[in-house]
Order: sequence, then structure tokens, then C-alpha cells
Amino acid sequence: MREPYARLMARLYRASIWIAGIAIVVMTLVIPWGVFTRYVLGTGSEWPEPLAILLMIIFTFFGAAACYRANAHIAVALFRDMLPPPARAVLAMLVDLLMALLALFMIVWGARLVEATWHQSIAEFPWLPVGASYLPLPLASVITLLFIVEHAWLGPASDLAGSGAEPAADLD
Repeated sequence: MREPYARLMARLYRASIWIAGIAIVVMTLVIPWGVFTRYVLGTGSEWPEPLAILLMIIFTFFGAAACYRANAHIAVALFRDMLPPPARAVLAMLVDLLMALLALFMIVWGARLVEATWHQSIAEFPWLPVGASYLPLPLASVITLLFIVEHAWLGPASDLAGSGAEPAADLD
């Protein structure tokens, strides 16, 4: 049961990286187009800025999930490193618990936000429901929660050597 879960998390990790990577690449292409049309052509396009914001939402939440799994998230280790090993283990469990509660909060309230705004439309993209722009919040939070379960159950992903579940690069 551990190996299949670890393999699934490795695939989810790679998918999250690809989603975040594609979002940031497209965003870096869209923003210069907006600048070009505004300052060179003198007729600014309406769509680059809202599209860049949507892509930033996707990049942020899927990238954060991947960073959690790769243990590349922002962490202040000074206090943790001053503690004896048994206290570090307790602190690690507390961090996993708090992260899981945060992920659950974002899943529940993110889904409610998606539902509440689904029938509204974005002015620049009338075919796109506002709720769709918020979908990365609960979706990436589910992925983060799965990574938290993996971390609590199997240990950090970098400790899964040989399972095919380790992150693409060691970022410690």
C-alpha cells in the first residue's frame, strides 16, 4: 500500500510542477504582449492582465503543493534546530497537523468560493465563470493534503529513495 501511494504522489508531484511551469511560461508570454500593445501600438489589449492574474493563481497554488512535497517551502529552522531530537519529532507532527488543518480549510472554503462565484463571469472572458478562476485553490489544496498524508505516513519524499517517488531534484 505504501509503494503505490508513493508512486501516485510522485506522479501528482510531477503534474503539479508541469501545471505550475506551464502557467508561468504562458504568463511570461502574455505580459510582454500587453506591454507591447499598450506602449507600442497605443491600444492596450484588455485580456493580458486578467489572464496573467489567473495564471498566477494556478502557478501559486500548484507550485506551493509541489514545494511542500519537495521540502522546498519557506521554513524557519532556527527554533527547530535548537530543540532536542524528540522535541523535533513532536514539532514535525504538529506542523503536519497544522498544515493538514490549513489544507482542509482551503478545500472547504475554496470549494464554497468556487460554488458561490460559478455563475458570475469575468468581463474580459465572458465564457469563463469566475468560479473556474478559483478552482486551483481547492484542487491544489487536495493535492497538498495528499502530500501531507504522504509526509506523515511515509516520511519526507526525499527519504523515499528507490521508490520512484522522490522529487526531481534535491532542494535541501
